[in-house]
Amino acid sequence: MESLEQLRDRLLARFPAASITLVSNPSPSAEHSLLVDTAHGRDIALFLRDDSTLQLDYCSNATGVDWPEREVVETKKTTVPDPAGGEGKVVEEKIKRIELGYLEAVYHLYSMALRHGPVILRLRTANRTDAVTLPSLTPVWCSCDFQEREIFDLYGIIFAGHPDLRRLLMWDEFKDHPMRRDYVAPDDFEYEPTPHDQVLTRASTHYPAAAAATPEKGANP
Repeated sequence: MESLEQLRDRLLARFPAASITLVSNPSPSAEHSLLVDTAHGRDIALFLRDDSTLQLDYCSNATGVDWPEREVVETKKTTVPDPAGGEGKVVEEKIKRIELGYLEAVYHLYSMALRHGPVILRLRTANRTDAVTLPSLTPVWCSCDFQEREIFDLYGIIFAGHPDLRRLLMWDEFKDHPMRRDYVAPDDFEYEPTPHDQVLTRASTHYPAAAAATPEKGANP
């Protein structure tokens, strides 16, 4: 199978208006991936599935990733001229900027027909708040169905074109998305039938009357 760099170049030749970036993975697994813009995401997925030399006919895994807003520090080097005419002095300046957060859907693709892979495909939202829509790849690989529902449930990515996008693990009335890095679990555990240990301690703050009525250990009734 061709290298990921060769595949990127071939995709760019086929989709010249697309944005396709090679994302390196520095871990020992070295599973590098291709980040594809959302406008061409489904067309590129169809190409990967139907191309005769690729035949990536199976998506084994689709998962979400949350990248919160973060501060990035960049170093800018400038040369200050020497008034005496000598060699200038290099001065480093630290520049801070805020990089907006975003969400990603990551797909691991294999060819069952040709027995090769994986090719890892990434789709990225514009932010984490009001622009969290990506094209669903379930119409391309049916195995994405429940996995995209799980990503929607836990991360909040909305998959346009999904045939049945609804929560999978949490109940319909549940608010927020538990796998977001800034998710804060509620301390109201009223739904716990038998709260215990730390759960009991947290839940007790919601039952002040009951807590006050409970005699302390060793006290006379």
